[in-house]
Amino acid sequence: MEKLKGKSEPIVDRQLALKDAIELLSGKWKIVILRSLYLHGTMRFKDVLGTSEGITPKVLSKELQQLEENLLITRTVNNTKPVTVSYALTEHAGETLPVINALIVFGLTHREKIKSK
Repeated sequence: MEKLKGKSEPIVDRQLALKDAIELLSGKWKIVILRSLYLHGTMRFKDVLGTSEGITPKVLSKELQQLEENLLITRTVNNTKPVTVSYALTEHAGETLPVINALIVFGLTHREKIKSK
């Protein structure tokens, strides 16, 4: 197993940082929503809903609100009739892309190992 690389912060700081990151991305849908926005760019609510199979509008609304509060997405109210809302990733959200890609690779590898078992 490869050792974790990084600065030599105290172990408590690293544990707190890991806890923060897990809480930020925790839940069934946040990573799915972020990935949809990475793939499709700015999206309206119904479009995000359509790319996140199985999520309810109420849960999507809550997840989007939490992602906005954590500075990972922006919410823009468009001056249209009827009013529409669109969501986009922030520059800060780009830092999650390597994490999401690593999870995808791990998930694919893990599925293959389980299938071949």
